[in-house]
Amino acid sequence: MTAAGHDRLNEIGVLKRREIEARIVAPLLERLAHEYGDGVFDVARDVIVAVAREQGAALAEQVGDDSLPAFARGLAAWSADGALETEVVELADDSFAFDVTRCRYAEMYRSLGLEELGATMSCNRDGALIEGFNPNVEFARTQTIMGGADRCDFRFTLRDTPVDVRDA
Repeated sequence: MTAAGHDRLNEIGVLKRREIEARIVAPLLERLAHEYGDGVFDVARDVIVAVAREQGAALAEQVGDDSLPAFARGLAAWSADGALETEVVELADDSFAFDVTRCRYAEMYRSLGLEELGATMSCNRDGALIEGFNPNVEFARTQTIMGGADRCDFRFTLRDTPVDVRDA
């Protein structure tokens, strides 16, 4: 998909899009796993990570910059419609740290009885998104609301030594 295609998808809001995806993907994966084994969940995880990486690259193109302040500005779509309540801890040229104190994505997946799928479809994307946005940014997170914590701690740091994208 092109960056323009991603822009159109965000018109309905990422939270609503994730709910629509979950309602389709969950029964599909369950049926495929029944027919072909649990390996289909690994394939789905790999595909979701690849899509997130592509979305990160599209986001960098859309905002016209791959800096951490630009990344921070570009995350508005994921918070739309009150989907995330966040507290910014730090925002500088070489670091961006924030905590999610309420995650309606986690609430939605739980209400559908799909916590594990939620971790795959939402939480699992975060590291890949920043890899696509800027491969020279390191991502760390020690806890998630989806995993039972009271907050998610997102930490992004620009590496001192750039990654050679040909090796990545």
